[in-house]
Amino acid sequence: MPHEIRLPRLGWSMEEGTFVGWLKMPGADVSVGEPLFELEGEKATQEIESLDAGELYIPPDAPKPGSTIPVGTLLGYLLAKGEPLPSGDAPKVIVPSQDIIEPAPAMTSTTMATDAPIATTTASVASPRAKRVAQELGVDWQTLKGTGKDGRVRETDVRAASTVAVPTAVGLPVGITARRKAIAERLRTSVERTIPVTLTTEADAAGIVTLREQFKAAKSAVIPAFTDIMACLIAKVLPRHPQIAVRWDSARSTLVAVPADQYHIGIAVDTPDGLLVPLVRDVGRTPLLKIATESKGLIERARHGRLTIAEMQSGVLTISNLGSYGINGFTPIINYPEIAILGLGAVRREAVVTDDDRIVPGLRMTLSLTFDHAAIDGAPAAAFLKDVAHAVKNAAAILLGA
Repeated sequence: MPHEIRLPRLGWSMEEGTFVGWLKMPGADVSVGEPLFELEGEKATQEIESLDAGELYIPPDAPKPGSTIPVGTLLGYLLAKGEPLPSGDAPKVIVPSQDIIEPAPAMTSTTMATDAPIATTTASVASPRAKRVAQELGVDWQTLKGTGKDGRVRETDVRAASTVAVPTAVGLPVGITARRKAIAERLRTSVERTIPVTLTTEADAAGIVTLREQFKAAKSAVIPAFTDIMACLIAKVLPRHPQIAVRWDSARSTLVAVPADQYHIGIAVDTPDGLLVPLVRDVGRTPLLKIATESKGLIERARHGRLTIAEMQSGVLTISNLGSYGINGFTPIINYPEIAILGLGAVRREAVVTDDDRIVPGLRMTLSLTFDHAAIDGAPAAAFLKDVAHAVKNAAAILLGA
């Protein structure tokens, strides 16, 4: 019998998603585990693999690329060779539209007979995602020179060509993407389910600045960012503060301890569609340069909408860095169900008073820790922040074993 293809649930709170487009042509043979279509869900766009095998049949009334539809919506069928269509009707010719993602040149698709040949075009080809963004920004994607494979227009091409300002008139409706909506819901959940309190302290940043300069001087192939260094330092500090290394369970009734071999630390990334938090995994047992390499890849995928849900789940603590914007202190929002998030401010050159009352030039940065007061009291949270500041000052000794 025909195998149904339905919109899956990608996240625990996902109720709907945006069907981005098919990765196979109608009539193509599909194998189990083969990427079948793209789906934009909560914070991520990812390829959905086929659970069954067969020939792809897309009904005429199937959701179109770019449609936001409920979880469980029927998208199409996989049929065995010679199997009749689910409707029992005679086979209908389905002419692929420009919204369907073409297979790679090496792939072949089943040839379907028609009364007239399918027209070909030399116009630009764009991904469904690029077309949707082009519509949102008012860009004619067909006039663009794509940077993708075979000249395909990508989302980055559309955004680069956009000169449309965000509407600011009072009462003027502004579109909201499914991802932006999911991000808003996550933030709202955090505010509703936590009792956030923010503590700030000043740290001597000379240690992490010097450490980073050492990698530059050694012409290292990978230069760790301040966020990478901070992630490693936090993983060293966390074992001494088990009250911070916990997460709320799904019912928000119990705090679950996170073992030291699962210190997955989130890195808040600003993307065109909003804030995403990919996780650098097992930070406590991973060398700094490997952390830097992994985080670079995660940030790149986040900004191009290629993160998977798994890459954003099960974190122990998140880092949010606004230092590059010249921000000193701020109040970061907890990435629930985590119980704490650390904000990094800008590294500043300041006059510093030494223990012997001398005034010398120094490098300072503000650390802002927001924690859930329902999960931990102020004193242990302050002790953790104090330890982090100490680690920042002694970064080289802690990370390089000096």
